[in-house]
Amino acid sequence: MIGIFDSGVGGMTVARAIEQCCPGFPLVYLGDLARSPYGSKSPAMITEYSRRNTEFLLKQGAKLIVIACNSAASTASPFLRSHYHQSIIDVIHPAVTKAAAVSRRGRIGIIGTRATINSGLYEQRLHAVRPDCKVHSQACPLLVPLVEEGWLERRETKMIVKKYLHPLRDKQIDTLILGCTHYPLLKKTIAPRIGRKVDIIDSSVEVALHLKSILDTDADLRAELYRPETPSRFFVSDMPSPVHALAATIFGRPVLLEQTDV
Repeated sequence: MIGIFDSGVGGMTVARAIEQCCPGFPLVYLGDLARSPYGSKSPAMITEYSRRNTEFLLKQGAKLIVIACNSAASTASPFLRSHYHQSIIDVIHPAVTKAAAVSRRGRIGIIGTRATINSGLYEQRLHAVRPDCKVHSQACPLLVPLVEEGWLERRETKMIVKKYLHPLRDKQIDTLILGCTHYPLLKKTIAPRIGRKVDIIDSSVEVALHLKSILDTDADLRAELYRPETPSRFFVSDMPSPVHALAATIFGRPVLLEQTDV
């Protein structure tokens, strides 16, 4: 199985994208809603939560781990890669590769949690693949809680998004990375407020395409993970009332959520 973890429901956008790109590869998903959001936590706590999440997914039969949380990817991925022999994919590399390729003038914006922005990892990776680019980052700490509450279309959410994006509009960016897997759920709100000429990079889509390319080239891994008869499973560490509706919105169908402790 392909294991995926996130701090909440945002990683379901990754799970849905992988379902669409890689049919026949069952998933085991963990949304750590009990501790969400990760973006306001210390690096030590994010790393510990990520370790627990990884252990849980491995016990459920995961043979490959996707870190579908940008805060965890930017903070805990070196630890996880050094402690586990399984393949570990994060959402940052595919989004960086895409942004560097499509940016016309090398003016790239990033929005994410405080932990993601403070890590500086997006900037480091962007400058590694495109040294000439100018990177402008904006922490958006209120957006994850708003998504988790299901406030996708609320007037208050639109006002907050506009305020967060204003500095990036002033920098005249031509490409925007959605540096949190919750943010694709706000894409319809973000797009008109950042400007129609700005390319928006959805890390959920990019990581799914990246995983597909790995499966297409690694025959052994593909054979190990391809189990069309095995159903996917979706776990959460807490069951707040909006989560079922959000999951159904993301997948376009009702999703059976199983509660667990991690």
